[in-house]
Amino acid sequence: MKVPTLGLTIDERFLTHRLRSTSIGGLSAVLVAAAMFFYHISHHIIRWDLFAIVATAAIVKISVLIWYRLTD
Repeated sequence: MKVPTLGLTIDERFLTHRLRSTSIGGLSAVLVAAAMFFYHISHHIIRWDLFAIVATAAIVKISVLIWYRLTD
């Protein structure tokens, strides 16, 4: 793949590393949000914003998995 503005050629390894790092970054952010949610639950405080982040990530992940399974 060639980047038009920079004139650089990017190979598949770069794209694979970018995909992996984005996936790991997103997963770690969801795990931190879940850990904070359960920490607050243990102190009898319900933080619905943290729950919404975790639930949204789970719904999007399952939806994309189903979409790829049906269209592949």
